[in-house]
Amino acid sequence: MSRRALSDLPPDTFDDGRDAEREEPADESEATLPEDTAAEIDFDFEPGAVEAGTEVIRRFWSTLPASPGVYRMFDHRGDVLYVGKAKNLKARVGSYARGQAHSNRIARMISQTAAMEFVTTATETEALLLEANLIKQLKPRFNVLMRDDKSFPYILVTADGPAPQIVKHRGARRRKGNYYGPFASVWAVNRTVNALQRAFLLRTCTDSYYENRTRPCLLYQIKRCSGPCTGEIAQEDYAAMADSARAFLAGKSNAVKDRMRAEMQEASEALEFERAARYRDRIAALSAIQGVQGVNTQGVEEADVFALDEQAGQFCIEVFFFRNFQNWGNRAYFPKADRTMTPDEVLGSFIGQFYDDKPAPRIVLTSHAIEDAELVAAALSSRVDYRVEIHRPLRGERKNLVDYAQRNAKEALARRLADTASQGKLLAALGQAFGMEKAPRRIEVYDNSHIMGTNAVGGMIVAGPTGFMKTHYRTFNIKNEELTPGDDFGMMREVLQRRFKRLVKEAPRTAREAEVAAAEGGAPEPVPAEESESFPAWPDLVLIDGGKGQLDAARAALDAVGVTDVPLVGVAKGRDRDAGRETFFVPGRPPFKLPPRDPTLYFVQRLRDEAHRFAIGSHRAKRKREMVKNPLDEIAGIGPSRKRALLHHFGTVKAIERAAFEDLAKTPGVNAATARAVYDFFHAGA
Repeated sequence: MSRRALSDLPPDTFDDGRDAEREEPADESEATLPEDTAAEIDFDFEPGAVEAGTEVIRRFWSTLPASPGVYRMFDHRGDVLYVGKAKNLKARVGSYARGQAHSNRIARMISQTAAMEFVTTATETEALLLEANLIKQLKPRFNVLMRDDKSFPYILVTADGPAPQIVKHRGARRRKGNYYGPFASVWAVNRTVNALQRAFLLRTCTDSYYENRTRPCLLYQIKRCSGPCTGEIAQEDYAAMADSARAFLAGKSNAVKDRMRAEMQEASEALEFERAARYRDRIAALSAIQGVQGVNTQGVEEADVFALDEQAGQFCIEVFFFRNFQNWGNRAYFPKADRTMTPDEVLGSFIGQFYDDKPAPRIVLTSHAIEDAELVAAALSSRVDYRVEIHRPLRGERKNLVDYAQRNAKEALARRLADTASQGKLLAALGQAFGMEKAPRRIEVYDNSHIMGTNAVGGMIVAGPTGFMKTHYRTFNIKNEELTPGDDFGMMREVLQRRFKRLVKEAPRTAREAEVAAAEGGAPEPVPAEESESFPAWPDLVLIDGGKGQLDAARAALDAVGVTDVPLVGVAKGRDRDAGRETFFVPGRPPFKLPPRDPTLYFVQRLRDEAHRFAIGSHRAKRKREMVKNPLDEIAGIGPSRKRALLHHFGTVKAIERAAFEDLAKTPGVNAATARAVYDFFHAGA
């Protein structure tokens, strides 16, 4: 792959996202642009802006090669607008510069384009993979964005030790072993692992726990483990059970159960009824895994099913996972996409983004015929050692699976729209209660948590039209050492000053704020108001967990950074901290209360309780880290591997502290320079 940068924009000023547009020219041969690009365009904004963007694209187009690659479009601030791939970069970019027959969305994108950047690739498949990767790193405004990007849980049967372990796993697959999944939820994984424990008696304990056992643990006593740690089972027999577990998870469930039935019959005929009963229980455990999966399949062993539904300009994509002829769960996604895009465009873009960090199954079933299906299948196949197929079934069992997924997508989107409507009513009522001219779209709620001033943490939660926006939550470690321990007012001032100082720097709204931001290396120009469908960066309302004192501290913090137009409300708990008796403090108004059964009051309580939960959780996590903090963590050059080597060799930190330099240097995996750093750290004052 070769990179061909045609602008001086830094490549590290990006965010994350996914392409949806597939407006390839009818002729992929090298395009020639007409001199007059001010032709008819379907737009509802100034034509001059589109013409200016078209001229920018024309300048880059003139030097492009007719080869595959990926292109990025930037606005005047250097923010990425769009990421796309092309079989022929010159022809594809030329289609934007013609200025004809563009949709409103494409015309808006062109009008905001100030620069472009390109990466050429060897093949179109390579361009598609790079496009998906870039969209996950950036979040281009005009692409389809997969908003829920949580990793899926898998089951891992390890292969890096004498006694394989069965555990649930998330994240990168660095550990040696066999991975089975994905499962739609941790609950499904836990239930399956528990049943497999009963069926195959494999250990779930950590390696350190396993290596230090001198007698079997409780799991052995309740027949959930075969006790390989203390030799209760021969290594060969344990390995055979691990192989049976792998075979069952790999789809050979009937063969495994048949073998167990034969063993049970043999034990019964030999009058070994206890052994026969154990096999009976193990068969029952395996049957439980297969019997409670919901909709299972007869002829589809391994597939992912994608079904899309569209209502009121919003999209829902329901994904079902089928492995080993079983339904391993489903998950609903609500991608961000322009409402002018067609369902097949949204679905095709989503699938490429979905498999950017996970392997695809052998079969992918879709509710719509996606564009470039063969190309997407080839790209997914290049990442695994088998052929991936993408189909839109029209009949049979596969069509039934897609229909089932589509019904779930329709119901999930209907529930979301209903929830959004209810949330909108609550936001409107909240704005009216606090004297706002219109309903707030972004609400920020702040709370502090500490114990006598130690491990102090400030928490910020965010709510909007779709509920709690957890990706926008933030924690603030209190850094001001001059604060008196337990000074809640001082903590609130620090949290809000840091929050809004950064907001002014990154998203100034006025020329004055832009001057302040530019002086500190931030945005040199005011950031225009975001489009109506996007989530604003600035809060429309700030709620403070506290009374008049907390509110005054918050007002002083915002005044210090020059922000005077953000509404602030203090929420003071009632007498005896009873919910329902909250008093509200709004600058310029006397304190007031809401009626006890007012839905708006319940909504505020939910917001405050969520902020309280988040702040306490962050405080507890910080306190836990402090409790288990190891002095070795403070030594430069000591990472997890060397720390583990030192602890394995000496046993405790105290022993490492007392060790001579020569003894430290003899530790396996520790060189002389590291040994000197450790010795000097513990003997600095000697």
